[in-house]
Formats: sequence, C-alpha cells, structure tokens
Amino acid sequence: MVEYNEVLNVKSDMVIRMYTKVIKIDKDNIDEAALEDLKAAAALLQNGELVAFPTETVYGLGGDALREDAAKKIYAAKGRPSDNPLIVHVADIKQVEKIAKDIPDNAKALMERFWPGPLTIVFNKKECVPHGTTGGLNTVAVRMPNHNVARELIRISGVMLAAPSANLSGRPSPTCAEHVYEDMQERIPMIIDGGQVGIGLESTIVDVTDDRAMILRPGYITKEMLEEVIGEVAVDKAILNPQGSDYKPKAPGMKYRHYAPKADMTLFEGEAKSVIEYINNLTAECEKQGKRVGVIASDETIDKYDCKDVLSIGTREDEATIAHNLYYILRQFDEMNVDVIYSECFKDEKLGSAIMNRLKKAAGYKITKV
Repeated sequence: MVEYNEVLNVKSDMVIRMYTKVIKIDKDNIDEAALEDLKAAAALLQNGELVAFPTETVYGLGGDALREDAAKKIYAAKGRPSDNPLIVHVADIKQVEKIAKDIPDNAKALMERFWPGPLTIVFNKKECVPHGTTGGLNTVAVRMPNHNVARELIRISGVMLAAPSANLSGRPSPTCAEHVYEDMQERIPMIIDGGQVGIGLESTIVDVTDDRAMILRPGYITKEMLEEVIGEVAVDKAILNPQGSDYKPKAPGMKYRHYAPKADMTLFEGEAKSVIEYINNLTAECEKQGKRVGVIASDETIDKYDCKDVLSIGTREDEATIAHNLYYILRQFDEMNVDVIYSECFKDEKLGSAIMNRLKKAAGYKITKV
C-alpha cells in the first residue's frame, strides 16, 4: 500500500521564497480599509495561495480546503508531514453541509452550543474534499472560529480554509503575528495581524463518526462541557501516550512532536515544595556546567526559584491564564536562548488536561516524578 506522503510528494524544498506582506486589522473595527485588505487576502486564497490569519485559539495558516495544491503548499510551508490532517474553517453551517457526508444529531447539538468557538468536529467527508486536506483519511475536521477577522475572510473569499497553526512544524503555536512572521516570513505571501489571540490553545477535537463521540485532542472545551450537551464522551488513548511511526493520526497533533521549544525540556511532577527544591538543585548543577536554565513557574511559586530566567505561566487559580500564556512563554525562552527548560506540572483535569497535553508534547513526554 502506497503511503499518502508518497502520493503528495511534499518536500521542504518545494517552498518558494517570496515577500511576505503583513496587514493589521482590528477585529472589533473592520472598516472600509480593512475590508479592502481582506479582499486582497481573499484574492490570494482564491488563486490557491496561503494567508495566515488570527483566530480566538492560535493563528492559522489558511489555504483553499477544496484544492489539493493548496494543501501541498501548507504542508511545504510548515515542513509538516502530509499524513497529519488539516482542520477546515467555515463561516456558517451551510458550508459544513457541503463537505460532510452526514451531520449526526450529537454534532448538531454541539454546533448549536459551541459554535462559533474552539471546538472542531470530525465528520465523514464528501468526495469534494481532497485527501490532501484530510491527510489521506475519509473524514474531515471542521470548526467555525469565534473571530470576526477569520469569519469575514472566509465570507469574502467564498473559500473554506484548511488551516493548521501558522508555525513551522513542531514549534510552539503562534499566539501573535510576530510569532507567525518569525516562522513564515518568505514562505507565504500574507499575514493578517489581528493582535494577541484570546485563548492561546488549539481547539478541542471531537470525532462524531462512531456511535459514541470521542475526544481526539483536548482543548478549551472540556470533556465535562461536552457531556453536559451530548452525554458520555470517550477519550482517545493516543492523547496520553506517544505513538509509534506506524500510527495513523485521526486529527492534528496526535502523532508527531508538537509545540516544542528549541531547548531541551523536562516536566516535574510532585508536591510543590519537593518540585521547587528538585528544580533548584538541578539548576545549580547546570549553571556550574555553564548552561543557561529557564524555569516555567506559576504566580504562586515564581519567587521560590533560584534561577535567574524564571517566568510565570499564570495562576493556578485560573487555568485560562496558563492556557493563554503557554506558547508565548515557550517562545520567550527561545528568544532568551536557554539551554534547558524545567517546568512544573499542572492538574490533569478539565482545562488542565489540554494544558498538560501540550506541555507533555513540548517536552517529548519527558516527565520526572519527584
């Protein structure tokens, strides 16, 4: 059986170096000038080109979801394996009907409750959706972003947007346009700068193609929130365990290392006092060896570390602050050129399950129990 990567034949050297234009648009004030800029972006999308754009979760790298050549450009620009599915972004429910073979009742209930918003739903696809968009699968992942600029871009272009996060594959996802430019300059023709994103973590992905809905990627919409609407929801085992090379992912982020900073990263799990003492001892050893250490702490613990380069990811009293800052913190450590990163762990429940999912992947599943 031929692997889909061979079918697409995507290579990093397919990227054509180009000038990248950055346009700024206020999501709360889409005036005539902004509409003209969006029309220019729409024209690029209609011609099969790529445009990076803001959503409420992270910045997306968008191309026409119904064009195989646009999918190839996305994979090439990101350096992304082509068996890693893309998410199709829509502006209204009617667009879902064009690409989903069927829309089960539980999916309708979820769309009514959580759309527009950070929830992606996996459907059986219609033939019009190319396998380039779906990573070779017969299913398609769809969401409606809760961001005025994103939805207006889709409406004006008339193009449903296949859009993974707008970063180089494996890097922390971008939460501001500067992050996108760092990774995508000269790789894509346009970036729409809509300012800092609101949530800072990718959407929850739920598969509705079987009798019981299943979470394929945790996110801002928690298991408890989903179950309030449709009853019991399963969780894919792949969320907790790294997969081998023969694993075929059903959704983005299930197989390959993601969200990784440049430095080697380790998570530490245990009582706060023990974790702090352990990290301080490791930091002292590393500094003797001439290594620069970065520590990810919380508001509650930041003053208890001896490390010079310690950053707070947020407060444990409000997990949303941790989610919002996670990728930004990882990119800050990249700019600081630290050699190693030591991070506290967080509660692995509700929104914390999404936070820990991203941190574990960023650390390559390196966790030390203290």
